Amino acid sequence: MNNIPAFAGEATVLVVDDTPANLSLMSSLLKDTYKVKVANGGERALEIAQSDTPPDLILLDIMMPGLDGYEVCRRLKAQESTKDIPIIFITAMADVENESMGFALGAVDYISKPFNKTVVKARIRVHMQLKRQSRLLENLVFLDALTEIPNRRALDQAFAQEWARSMRAGQPLSYILIDIDLFKQFNDHYGHGSGDECLARVAKALHACVQRPGDCLGRYGGEEFGAILANTDLDQALQVAQNFHTSIAGLQIPHARSEVAPQITISIGVATTKPVADQSSHGLSDAADRMLYAAKHGGKNTTRYQRL
Repeated sequence: MNNIPAFAGEATVLVVDDTPANLSLMSSLLKDTYKVKVANGGERALEIAQSDTPPDLILLDIMMPGLDGYEVCRRLKAQESTKDIPIIFITAMADVENESMGFALGAVDYISKPFNKTVVKARIRVHMQLKRQSRLLENLVFLDALTEIPNRRALDQAFAQEWARSMRAGQPLSYILIDIDLFKQFNDHYGHGSGDECLARVAKALHACVQRPGDCLGRYGGEEFGAILANTDLDQALQVAQNFHTSIAGLQIPHARSEVAPQITISIGVATTKPVADQSSHGLSDAADRMLYAAKHGGKNTTRYQRL
């Protein structure tokens, strides 16, 4: 969600062509503006596109031995992880029929051989900008306006993705729920403006504790936050929970109406499992919710946990 393509060399272009001279020419043309990856065939292009660091845009030759450009495009658009990568076809077959086929498969543009360097750069720049704008709008849908961290929708999406990935990889997955203790009393005493400021500060502190790729921390709703921790066993998840406690304690936000401490504290529920095919993801989130309930009713400012 957050991989918004940037400029000044940060965005990546994958050039796919079976002719070495064309790969060299395109690389030289683009390397000062973008990170450039190359593939000399369809199979290699699919490997790169489906890797952990996919390109932001693909320049794809149509006529190649083995998998041609049309088939590569078809396969990329059929995969959830690659379907949104813009594809520009490179072809010497500049006729209406071939262009129509390419657009029907999901390509965003055509570049004809022989290359016009100015046209190549301009078209790539336009589609990079369009992708950036689209991603910015998409991110707003998944952002909590008050705290500026992921919202419940983003958490749910991350949970579904990481559940499926953990099942395939045979890795543990941890779900954490966090609740600010006695937040209603805080709002009643200090006012809702101070309550909003408190939420924003707590969100920022919690978010800073979760930085690994694949992990997601967001606002679950009200004064409750959630964290999805990929490839994280129970001991590791409990360490993250302790980091949450330490980080919030470090804020030293006064809470005169708290029965627990003179400053804001949090209660945490942790659940961990190694997903298997006949297991429902709801079991993990429900367990985290039960553990949070146990923490809230077991003195607050504490963590309760369960391994499934």
